Amino acid sequence: MKHFLKLLDYSGKEIIEMLNLADQLKYEQKHGIEHKHLAGKTLGMIFQKASTRTRVSFEVGMYQLGGYPLFLSANDMQIGRGEPVQDTARVLSRFLDGIMIRTFEQAEVEALAEYGSIPVINGLTDFCHPCQVMADLMTIRESKGSLEGLKLCFIGDGNNMANSLIVGGLKTGMSVTVACPEGYDPPKEILDFAKEYGDKFGLYRAPKEAAKNADVVYTDVWASMGQEQEAQLRAKSFAGIYCVDADLMSVTNKDCMVLHCLPAHRGEEITADVFEAHADEIFEEAENRLHAQKAVLVTMMKD
Repeated sequence: MKHFLKLLDYSGKEIIEMLNLADQLKYEQKHGIEHKHLAGKTLGMIFQKASTRTRVSFEVGMYQLGGYPLFLSANDMQIGRGEPVQDTARVLSRFLDGIMIRTFEQAEVEALAEYGSIPVINGLTDFCHPCQVMADLMTIRESKGSLEGLKLCFIGDGNNMANSLIVGGLKTGMSVTVACPEGYDPPKEILDFAKEYGDKFGLYRAPKEAAKNADVVYTDVWASMGQEQEAQLRAKSFAGIYCVDADLMSVTNKDCMVLHCLPAHRGEEITADVFEAHADEIFEEAENRLHAQKAVLVTMMKD
């Protein structure tokens, strides 16, 4: 049985195969070609964190694939009242064909997969966001033609987005640089993985150094969901430095893309003018959540 828990579990070849499927499903959707690969299948979607893109894209994706998406709020489930995740996994496995979960702890996602008997898909944890990065890689490849040899630069907190971008970028042939303030580095597990790629990875304190000759610049909010109480403290470390602005873009390659997983805070991690100049790319990236996740769903759940 297949699970989609983190990109560390997948080879570059397997990621590319899912991206190829995502391209095919997007083509079929745009041309009115039915693709009911999951007819009769039910996906339970557990949300312990609020969501716009994840919920809508998974719900619509399951409908387009012929299946049925079932929204499960943690507030309405026993899992939110202390039922052990290993029990929840075994109960839901009796009713559903797959689970997508958006939660805080990566360990919870891993436990669902360990104790359940159906595929589990990580819709976001504090450790990683693999579905978003599948959409990001899809968007970059659509624009640039290939991922191999490109330079991807992430500016901001060494958070779940940075973690998944480092893994996904390096595994698909890109070089990756990250610029973040001291104390906000990606975790040791990710940095140890990146070391295996030698000079294809770089960690910087100065954003312009990291962004030099970049083909893609990526940023995210300074305080992720669940870190709102740290927002003022974080702003002291990030403000005025870790911002994607015209000055930073001046050192990137010509035709450099700018991506953002959204929601964006204009005037903080990205200026309004840079955001609007790259809005077409950013909203194509948002749409590609649908197509990339459909590829993940088919890969994990199709008989």
